[in-house]
Amino acid sequence: YNGENFLTFDGETKSWIAEKPQAEIIKQEWNENTIYMESWIRYLNTECVAWLKTSLNYGKNLLQRKDLPSVSLLQKSPSSPVSCHATGFFPNRAVMFWRKDGEEIHEDVDLGEILPNHDGSFQMSIDLNVSSVTPEDWRRYDCVFHLSGVKDDIVTKLDKALIRTNWGKTDIRSDIRI
Repeated sequence: YNGENFLTFDGETKSWIAEKPQAEIIKQEWNENTIYMESWIRYLNTECVAWLKTSLNYGKNLLQRKDLPSVSLLQKSPSSPVSCHATGFFPNRAVMFWRKDGEEIHEDVDLGEILPNHDGSFQMSIDLNVSSVTPEDWRRYDCVFHLSGVKDDIVTKLDKALIRTNWGKTDIRSDIRI
């Protein structure tokens, strides 16, 4: 009551204990009512236990849930950075980085923050400035996504053929270049 215990049930003595003076009358009434006491004990030993087990299993499944993302390479224009974008992962304990020749790099890299999706999953991006990377050196780069608690990383090679973009495409409806 008001954020504090009012009545407590002692399972060993199978009786109620008044935690506040105002609970004394209820304690006496409940302790004297054997039918009520038997139904309360039956509830605690069966229904309550089953409900707690169900809740624990649900919570365990939710807390141990691991959803891997969809990872894409995106680029707004030929001169803009290449963004490695991961979406749909859960939980939000994840890291993402660019590598060159297998070594993590930080120069010319811009890491975005982890953001929530409408479905409860998460997304994040990391950009790589490719303006100084020669076409033959692109194969030396890859984007790595690591989700906490998952053994294997998702590795995406920097490959022009994999980059999703809308530049250079024609809109069929209006014949306007985008």
